[in-house]
Amino acid sequence: MVDKQYLTVSALTKYLKRKFDVDPYLRRVYLTGEISNFRLRPRHQYFSLKDEHAKISAIMFQSAFSKIKFRPEEGMKVLVSGYISLYEITGQYQIYIDHMEPDGIGALYQAYEQLKNKLRQEGIFALPKKPIPRFPQKIAVITSPSGAVIRDIITTVQRRYPIVQLVLFPAQVQGKTAADSLVSCLNQVNQIGDFDTVIIGRGGGSIEDLWPFNEEKVARAIVDLNIPVISSVGHETDTTIADLVADLRAPTPTAAAELATPVLKETLLQLKQLQTSLYQTVRNILVKKRQLLQVYQNSPIFQRPQNLYRDYIQRVDQLTNLLIDLTQQNIHNANQKWQMLYQALKFQRPDIKQLNLQLNTLEQNLLQGCSHNLKEKRQQLIQGATNLDNLSPLKTLQRGYAIVSDHQRVITTVQKLSAKQQVQVRLADGDFQAQVLQIEAKNNDRK
Repeated sequence: MVDKQYLTVSALTKYLKRKFDVDPYLRRVYLTGEISNFRLRPRHQYFSLKDEHAKISAIMFQSAFSKIKFRPEEGMKVLVSGYISLYEITGQYQIYIDHMEPDGIGALYQAYEQLKNKLRQEGIFALPKKPIPRFPQKIAVITSPSGAVIRDIITTVQRRYPIVQLVLFPAQVQGKTAADSLVSCLNQVNQIGDFDTVIIGRGGGSIEDLWPFNEEKVARAIVDLNIPVISSVGHETDTTIADLVADLRAPTPTAAAELATPVLKETLLQLKQLQTSLYQTVRNILVKKRQLLQVYQNSPIFQRPQNLYRDYIQRVDQLTNLLIDLTQQNIHNANQKWQMLYQALKFQRPDIKQLNLQLNTLEQNLLQGCSHNLKEKRQQLIQGATNLDNLSPLKTLQRGYAIVSDHQRVITTVQKLSAKQQVQVRLADGDFQAQVLQIEAKNNDRK
């Protein structure tokens, strides 16, 4: 029987857990320490916090971990808050963290630096920037419909380049759902696709206010856009991830509108100046060409153009006569050579009749030789066929012999037979089945 003064391990751990849970000093604990044994898990995070002399286990559930803006790393010093409790199964006490931030710098700044380093390692910032069209026809503006940004952009564009079409894509620029709103507007612009330039931005504010423009999803949506993007977020001293991935950064919304559009009056003035310059240039070219034409018309060569080809006509006549003389000389030489060959052939003419007689004699001899050789080969063939027929097993069977087999191979010795074995016997005119009744072996060895 167990003495009542002894407790079970479960009872002790339940008692200790109760002590931890009801202790008012452990309901809210603020700790600073260094992260240890951290490995990012799909849902809940399990790791340790330590300093130079001690270590405590920590757990951070998914609901709390999803709220932090940075990614914890091994060895990072952090500030955490939560409550202390005991895990009954192992009897180990641990801190349940509900808030975490880097020690020494803000969580948002830490997340900003982490994302910036990640995109830099991927080469996002080194991608070639798309050029901003000089004379746009249609500009998409992604910002709040009620803020000062859209009013500044409209005022600047109407003053500088009123012929361009501005299309507002109203988006949330602050708050938890702002990043998704910005991504949705960027995707709509990309799907429509007939814009020359996109301006995205908002007014100044704290890093928390500007945080949607530091979200990774917004940065990647800007990079995937097929249209050049001008970013204008916050004040001139503020630099967001959206500013870094955009094709061009403007310090203010007014500057973004100025970078996106030319001044129409200046453009028209430049066109007028170019038109005048073009007119003067063409006029000067025509004057010079007319002067050059007058020089050519007064030239003696053009007044008597036959002088240009007179010497060439004489040269052609000389070459023609020379060609005729050479051709006639070649014909004469060839005719003489032919006469000499003809005379030589007459003295060396062969006797055609004698050659025909010799050819007929050789033909007869060839035919006789072929006929004699064919007869000899035919006789050799007949003799070989006769010898082969005499050696045929069928001839042997006709002389009264038989072939015994076991359906698979021919039996040549009684040693391959056994009593009552079924065998097949082949004669000259057919086959029959037989059974071995008795085996008698003969000794044919000669001494």
